[in-house]
Amino acid sequence: MVRIVVAAEIVPDEHRVAIVPEVIPLYIGAGLQVVVQSGAGRYALVADEAFAKAGAEVVDAVEAATVDVLLHVRPLNPAVVKKLRPGAITVGVCSPSSQLAAVRALRDRKITSFAPDLVPRIARAQAVDVLSSQAFVAGYRGVLEAAVRLPRLFPLSMTAAGTLPAAKVLVLGAGVAGLQAIATAKRLGAVVAAYDVRPATVDEVRSVGGTFVDLDLESADGGGGYAVVRSPARANRQQELLTPHVAECDVLITAAAVPGRPAPRLVTKTMLRAMRPGSVVVDLSAEIGGNVEGVRPGEEVEVEVRGGGVVRVLGLKDAASALPVDASRLYARNLAELLLMMTKDGEIVPDFDDEIVGGTCLTHDGVVRHGPTAALLRGGT
Repeated sequence: MVRIVVAAEIVPDEHRVAIVPEVIPLYIGAGLQVVVQSGAGRYALVADEAFAKAGAEVVDAVEAATVDVLLHVRPLNPAVVKKLRPGAITVGVCSPSSQLAAVRALRDRKITSFAPDLVPRIARAQAVDVLSSQAFVAGYRGVLEAAVRLPRLFPLSMTAAGTLPAAKVLVLGAGVAGLQAIATAKRLGAVVAAYDVRPATVDEVRSVGGTFVDLDLESADGGGGYAVVRSPARANRQQELLTPHVAECDVLITAAAVPGRPAPRLVTKTMLRAMRPGSVVVDLSAEIGGNVEGVRPGEEVEVEVRGGGVVRVLGLKDAASALPVDASRLYARNLAELLLMMTKDGEIVPDFDDEIVGGTCLTHDGVVRHGPTAALLRGGT
């Protein structure tokens, strides 16, 4: 019987887990065995007893040589990969462009690895899309982080002592994280505006309660729900046009990303210095380079503004991991959807002609199947 194994995550501050009790019956119903390392769900508030009650075998330690399929949250450490048996399957986020050493290890060990962060943006793949599910959580958290730092209330408030105006929130980037940030800020009572380089997001922004900021620039829509890299001239013009909007807001949330590349620089220190004292900036893209100049992942920095005072700039790190209960539920379901579409009669039989299966396969039988990653390896090895 094929053994689906989940080990405790070893990356510090990673509190998510790749499986939750709700999905274990799905695996068992497909004829698979589930093994979970004791303590794997500790931070996601899943006790060993809950895994066992759902049908999993709980073990003190994972023997790599016995693993048929390894589910993971963070990209695997090369040292871990080298302990797996050749031909084993791994399913989890790989971030291949920044984890080339791990990709080499997967290739050389002849591991069949599936990276749901490479899933094509098609309707049928939505249930597998880990980037979207985790970005959903990150967008929510980003607004809460801003709210507790802003020295004023978000909602319009009418009291006997006077009326308090609503805070103004600007969101740059209207992907899943950005849209969730807009919706959350709106629910908290703020006045919310948003900008994105893709014209298709106009209606999406409005649907969650935001006002779209139109800079009258040409589209930078790369298709498939992603933006493309901007020319330096266009980037400078965009920053120029965004400057007055940034200066007027109390809270700035940035959530722009370009696949396989560092996050685009949207906000400069000059733009930050034009903001009001006490304003708060939260960069959801800090871990991939940051949309804001000077941002540091996992740190909060202060930028002096003109006329005195400071703006607080937070580079969000491990955003989804900070809400591990629901983030794990979504992530575990993503992995289950992907793995079960490859399962037949209790065996894992990948159909590489399938757009989702083939698109998420990073390595197989000693070959890097993901074209962009293979090109990066050729350039560096």
